[in-house]
Amino acid sequence: MYQNARLSIAPMMDWTDRHCRFFHRLMSRETLLYTEMVTAPAVVHGDRDRLLGFDAAEHPVALQLGGSDRAELAQATRIAAEYGYDEINLNVGCPSDRVQSGAFGAVLMTQPALVAACVAAMRAASPVEVTVKCRIGVDDQEPAHILPDFLRQISAAGVRRVTIHARKAWLQGLSPKENRDIPPLDYPLVYRMKDAVPEMHLSINGGVASLDEADAHLRAGMDGVMIGRAAYHTPADILLEADRRIFGAASPARDPVEVAHLMLPYIEGHLSAGGRLHQITRHMLGLFAGRPGARGWKRVLSEGAHKPGAGPALVERALAEITQRAA
Repeated sequence: MYQNARLSIAPMMDWTDRHCRFFHRLMSRETLLYTEMVTAPAVVHGDRDRLLGFDAAEHPVALQLGGSDRAELAQATRIAAEYGYDEINLNVGCPSDRVQSGAFGAVLMTQPALVAACVAAMRAASPVEVTVKCRIGVDDQEPAHILPDFLRQISAAGVRRVTIHARKAWLQGLSPKENRDIPPLDYPLVYRMKDAVPEMHLSINGGVASLDEADAHLRAGMDGVMIGRAAYHTPADILLEADRRIFGAASPARDPVEVAHLMLPYIEGHLSAGGRLHQITRHMLGLFAGRPGARGWKRVLSEGAHKPGAGPALVERALAEITQRAA
């Protein structure tokens, strides 16, 4: 998993569901994929198959949990491990004001001892590796002062891999959406954490928009890079060359048209199980971003995938917008 974590795709609510991950996996065999965040209470008390089910082709895949009740997190970790996840990640970065059995997300940056206790309980519950995704700090905290101590405390609890979003989270005054862009990035601080906790595998997250930028972070000394929105909106640009450029694979990259064709059997299976086409194709709209015919591809899928009876034939019609432009 350490090798796969050289590049990962961020957990993104309403985006990185099982259909999105299957689609992304067709473009990169090596990149580590993350689920949307699922709260520990939902796992313990909710529809587990719906929340945790995934296709075996998605490996390596990590589940991100939200919560701050150590017993509940331990139980959720034990349940999730039975589904075969390669990693369980604790969310200490989401700038949410929601409270469920106590605070969760970025506010936990103010309680490193609680986070350490939570991850210790999670590690005791299952042999699956437990990791943390965090911010550099919240509100009026001074990141250069609090982040090294935070990392040392969770390291003492057994955590060996951490992804750091290189922005503060402002829990007072900014919405979760604004927290993705407005607080300034501090990449140099995250770089310095490698000296503060050299025993840890550290990935950097926040504002990374290309493989060139990812490669620059790796060359600067980071162990891994996590990419979020760029990988969702322009997946071919990020993922098709990832195995060769980031992981040193020798096999040639797939073509976006090939990826679209490879999705057709998966789509047929989803429809035969009672699913709807748009549940999958909404994640595929950016496949041809920046390429001739991309606007037609997106238009055909956006206008038709919600309609009753929409299926693989619509995807083929959308593909014609690409292939006709390339002819």
